[in-house]
Amino acid sequence: MSSVQELRVNEQAVELAPPSDATLRFIGTIRTPWHDRKDCPRQGHHDGPECQLVLDPVWHDALEGLEDYDTLEVLYWLDQSRRDLVRQSPKSDGRTFGTFALRSPVRPNPIGTAMVKLVGINNGTVVVRGLDCLDGTPLLDIKPDRCAFSPKAPPKSGTQTE
Repeated sequence: MSSVQELRVNEQAVELAPPSDATLRFIGTIRTPWHDRKDCPRQGHHDGPECQLVLDPVWHDALEGLEDYDTLEVLYWLDQSRRDLVRQSPKSDGRTFGTFALRSPVRPNPIGTAMVKLVGINNGTVVVRGLDCLDGTPLLDIKPDRCAFSPKAPPKSGTQTE
């Protein structure tokens, strides 16, 4: 696909009014090695390159306790994505799917999610592995792994930690 606005065979777009029904607050910016969509992975991997979640200073205190988790869920705004496709042909192979049956970044509300491996936190920057978004992507939220409802247990007295 040469242009963001071109449709593939069997794809279908709809006419939409400008979005105005919600306000999101970006909490920072994501720094990744990818500057072009063609270079960006389709899915992140925990052994992928380190990326940074650079939080705005007002949110630095909100990171307290996050270091107790190994895996985080990161939510981000796919600001360069189309928002008008209801049917997509993601691989240009003639197969078409409804947008909600895909994990495509092209969605009515282009919110990306990734389960990432926490590498470290330093001065309002969270270093992770496992992202799949472009450099400069707006950061929406960070949550502990949805399967680990509580932080790692503190070490028992008398045991050594790493």
